[in-house]
Amino acid sequence: METIKQITVELAYALPDEQVILSLDVDDNCTVEDVINRSGILETYPQINLETDKVGIFGKMCKLNASLRNKDRIEIYRKLIADPKESRRQKAEMERKKALKG
Repeated sequence: METIKQITVELAYALPDEQVILSLDVDDNCTVEDVINRSGILETYPQINLETDKVGIFGKMCKLNASLRNKDRIEIYRKLIADPKESRRQKAEMERKKALKG
């Protein structure tokens, strides 16, 4: 019979004005989705939608069924408000106009 070990993982979720990091002890055969469901974060932040929101481990995107290792940090990502490429383009354009005037 296989023995199930416990591992410690963190779950991170950030809003513009708030950051949540939860530490959980779980069975070593838990998936990312198992940890998210067990953490209670979905009840605290009902805007999280696992069907559309991306997740990752230490900044690297993964699937909900990804396996975990001890000390992994699961991250739940929010949708971007603005496209980063478009924001950089607009900023560069503004700086170019400012340089032409000055």
